[in-house]
Amino acid sequence: MLLCIDCGNTNTSFSIWDGNEFLATWRMKSDHARTADQYYVWLSTLMVLNNISVEFSNVIISSTVPRVVFNLRVLSDRYFRVRPLVVGKPDCKLPVLPRVGPGVVPGPDRLANAAGAFVRHGGDVIVVDFGTATNFDVVASDGAYVGGVISPGVNLSLEALHQGAAALPHVDITRPDKVIGTNTVECIQSGVFWGYIGLIEGIVTRIKAEYGQPMKTVGTGGLAPLFGQVDTIFDTIEDDLTMHGLTVIHDFNKDFA
Repeated sequence: MLLCIDCGNTNTSFSIWDGNEFLATWRMKSDHARTADQYYVWLSTLMVLNNISVEFSNVIISSTVPRVVFNLRVLSDRYFRVRPLVVGKPDCKLPVLPRVGPGVVPGPDRLANAAGAFVRHGGDVIVVDFGTATNFDVVASDGAYVGGVISPGVNLSLEALHQGAAALPHVDITRPDKVIGTNTVECIQSGVFWGYIGLIEGIVTRIKAEYGQPMKTVGTGGLAPLFGQVDTIFDTIEDDLTMHGLTVIHDFNKDFA
């Protein structure tokens, strides 16, 4: 059994992979102060509640929050007796090395997305990942991560709007029935939803023009299904793309164990 851990700036996800499918995926708020003991109590409780009784033989970690990695390592070492594989560290090999600027180290989640997208779609892919930031990952025909685009995330933009404009309320993001809002909440929801549709369409169009080859567009992350309601944007939506990429990287590293 493989435990995949993906720690982002907002949430940390834990997925159990049995070699063929994910048995479960759970999320918690990312917090660098959370101890290994707290992780274990939370995870073991959820496993009991879901009638999952497994022993982890391997653990792989992807984290964009460096301070969290230490306690996740302790979790793996202390409770599972497993030395975790950490994406981005020298001992973690990649199926295809990224081709980016000198000295640039792509985020581990970007590398996992590239690995997952290549196995599932064969390369020449744009992955649009909705997280704290909205990331556009460009995956070449051989599976290499070759760059991308980073823009502010949807919820981050909503929070900034709420904090920066005292008269504007905090609203939940949804697809409005009409573009023209007739009250403040509808106006904000329309601006955020259709504004991000325009952002996604515009960036994807420019990436494809610059890339010069036909490309698929894959949406992933928490808000991907919402924006996927506009059927001209994505070829497919995959909630588990990052986690699947972690399984690909883990399997590749078996040859070096």
